[in-house]
Amino acid sequence: MIAFLVVLVLVAAVLLWGILIYNGLVRMRNMVQEAWSGIDVQLKRRTDLIPNLVSTVKGYAAHEKGTLEEVIRLRGVAQNAQGVGETAQAQGLLGAALGRLFALAENYPDLKANANFAQLQASLGEIEDEVQLSRRYYNGAVRNLNIAVESFPSNLIAGRFGFEKAEFFELESPSERAVPKVEF
Repeated sequence: MIAFLVVLVLVAAVLLWGILIYNGLVRMRNMVQEAWSGIDVQLKRRTDLIPNLVSTVKGYAAHEKGTLEEVIRLRGVAQNAQGVGETAQAQGLLGAALGRLFALAENYPDLKANANFAQLQASLGEIEDEVQLSRRYYNGAVRNLNIAVESFPSNLIAGRFGFEKAEFFELESPSERAVPKVEF
């Protein structure tokens, strides 16, 4: 009888252990999804701001058509990007194009003095800060999930129930890692 109780307690302990690990993995996976949603919201705000920015610049720098078209094209690419890696790459290219767009303003003093342009520039700066904060939160959540998925003994539960490592949101080239310089 005592042996049966000991076995029952051990089975219950193992079952409880498995449930706790499984629930922890579910929590971490949901944190990764929530963090990605935060990045997605900020990137949407950024892409929504671009048409207004392009319109404002277009009025002052009509002959800079190539740069404006490139920003618009890359905005479309960024909006249609799927997955973390593709989104990171598209957003890096869009950021570089926006940097070139702001560099154009140096040649147009009237544009630099335009209140609408200044407001759009300030809004874009705030959004870039929010994207950076969201990216840090996301990457922290990914790190925690990946550690749990790869570490023993939680990897036993993770493998059994299909939990997988998540992809970090990283910029791929050193030039994309550089902070765009936007000074007026």
